[in-house]
Amino acid sequence: MSALADRLRALAAQAGSAVPGRSPDAAPTATADRLRALLAGRQRRSRVSLAAPAGRMLAPGVQDVAADHAWPAAPTVRLPWGDHGEVARERLVWFDTETTGLAGGVGTRAFMIGAARWHGGVLRMRQWYLTALAGEPAMLAAFADWLPPAAILVSYNGRSYDAPLLKGRFRLNRLPCPLEGRGHCDLLYPTRRRYRGRWENCRLATIERQALGVVREDDLPGAEAPAAWLSYLRGISATPLGRVLDHNAQDLRSLVLLLDHLAAVPAAA
Repeated sequence: MSALADRLRALAAQAGSAVPGRSPDAAPTATADRLRALLAGRQRRSRVSLAAPAGRMLAPGVQDVAADHAWPAAPTVRLPWGDHGEVARERLVWFDTETTGLAGGVGTRAFMIGAARWHGGVLRMRQWYLTALAGEPAMLAAFADWLPPAAILVSYNGRSYDAPLLKGRFRLNRLPCPLEGRGHCDLLYPTRRRYRGRWENCRLATIERQALGVVREDDLPGAEAPAAWLSYLRGISATPLGRVLDHNAQDLRSLVLLLDHLAAVPAAA
C-alpha cells in the first residue's frame, strides 16, 4: 500500500479512537467515516486500473493474448511484391505495432505487437503488450520466437515504420533481431499503385471501407493509442487499452483481407 493509503488508514484510526465524553463502543466519527470511504475508493480504483484488460501474464510486465479465427483460404497465395510467384500461406506473418508516438527515434517504443499467421484454415493471432516498461525484452523475445524459420513478413507501411522501430528496440535491448534478412511484403506500395487518386488517400481505414467493405464500429483511432496505454500505466483506467487491442486485431484481419484482395483483383480494376 502506498504512503498515502497508510496515512489515510492512520488518520481514520485516530479519528475513530475514543474521545472525551464518548463511550468506547460509540460509532466512529464522521471524519473517520469519510477517511475510510476515501481509502476504500482509492483501493477499488487501484484494483480496477491495475487489472490487465485481456490475456495472460507471459512474464512480469508483459501480457499475451491468443485467439484463433476460422479462415478458409487456398494454401498458396501470390504476393503483390517482388518475384516470389505463389508462396505457401503458412510462411506469411502479418504484423502491426502500436507505439508511443509516430515520430520514431530512440524515445519511441512499441508497447504492443500484434501478429497473425495461417495454419490449415485457421488464422492464429497473438498480441503482446506491456503492462510495465521492464517487460519489453520479454515481449520482443516472444515475438521473435513466434516467427517460423522461413517467415515472410506482411505489413502496411511496416518497411518504413514498424520494422525499423522494432529493429531499434531489439538492438537497444541487446537481443538478436529476427527481422533481418527476411522477405517483407509491405502492402502500402501495391495499394498505392492500384488506388492512388481514386479515393482521398490510401490510409488503411480508407482502403478497408472502399475496397474491402470493412466498416469499424466504436474503433479507437490509432492516434489515441499512446494516451490509452499511458492511462493504464498511470492507474487511471484499463478500458481504453482494451479498445487498443481490438483496434490492433482488426488491423491484422484487414491486412489478411487486403493481401487476398490485391492477389484476386486485376491491377487494372
